[in-house]
Amino acid sequence: MKAMLLEHVGQQLRLVERTDPFPGPRQIRLRVEACAVCRTDLHVIDGDLPNPKLPLIPGHEIVGIADLVGSDVDSSMLGRRFGVPWLARTCGTCLYCSTGRENLCDAAEFTGYTLDGGFATHVLVGIDYAFELDPLADPVALAPLLCAGLIGWRCLKKAGDAKRLGIFGFGAAAHIIAQVAVWQKREVFAFTKPGDVTAQGLARQLGCAWAGSSGDQPPAELDAAIIFAPVGTLVPRALTLVRKGGRVICGGIHMSDIPAMEYKVLWGERELVSVANLTRGDGQEFFSIAEQAKIHTRTTAYPLQEANTALDDLRSGKLSGAAVLKP
Repeated sequence: MKAMLLEHVGQQLRLVERTDPFPGPRQIRLRVEACAVCRTDLHVIDGDLPNPKLPLIPGHEIVGIADLVGSDVDSSMLGRRFGVPWLARTCGTCLYCSTGRENLCDAAEFTGYTLDGGFATHVLVGIDYAFELDPLADPVALAPLLCAGLIGWRCLKKAGDAKRLGIFGFGAAAHIIAQVAVWQKREVFAFTKPGDVTAQGLARQLGCAWAGSSGDQPPAELDAAIIFAPVGTLVPRALTLVRKGGRVICGGIHMSDIPAMEYKVLWGERELVSVANLTRGDGQEFFSIAEQAKIHTRTTAYPLQEANTALDDLRSGKLSGAAVLKP
């Protein structure tokens, strides 16, 4: 197999050849068709997230075909298409796992962080944490749904029945979940980096009622806001734009420090919450919703060996939508 390998945090990935992996109990091996590039991959590679497995094959938005199965996996799984998300394994017995909150499990492991991921031609995954996907769909279009879509969906659920929804940072997750919110007949307001007319144009194309920079004043007060951009200064900004009783949801796994703010920014029973990881239940819900809402992902495809270019393009803000690697 071929893979893009992270050997040291902060360094570029290196193309390597490895012995094909062999699945263990309750595992399947996937021949990778596509793997989307997530901002979390940047946080792992750049050292924002501590203690990754090294050396590491990143990537956790994987679509592939099962070409080998381990023990305790029915051979009928062979030839089927599966999607692999960030959450790769949980203990199943802790307080969080036993109360439907496996996303908070302290013993959880994660694809492309504590376990090798999908920036490769093959990957091993636990059958219990993979999602069976449409065999006729475009794998490149499916790949961003495995994290950007899932995290976006969990964030949107945290927004409750908010009718006027602000979204800060209009990248991969935002361009997916905005489509769901519009389909749900919510009014969506998109906030981008100053001057990012490409992202603002995409937001309008996808049905957002308004698009502007993070410093602009939207035409109406928000019921809730989701922050996907990893920028702590957006937190007090979003709080000033939501109505009393409104909620701000932080959707990233990493964010720069939130600055000190006056209590009056939070007062009025406004709420600030975070979203951590995902559950398998989120996936079961979201893939049904994505089909009903007829979600279309905007993607830019790169050959596997150009993973560093894709990461650089994401880091610099050159992308519109999601980057996807094709082995």
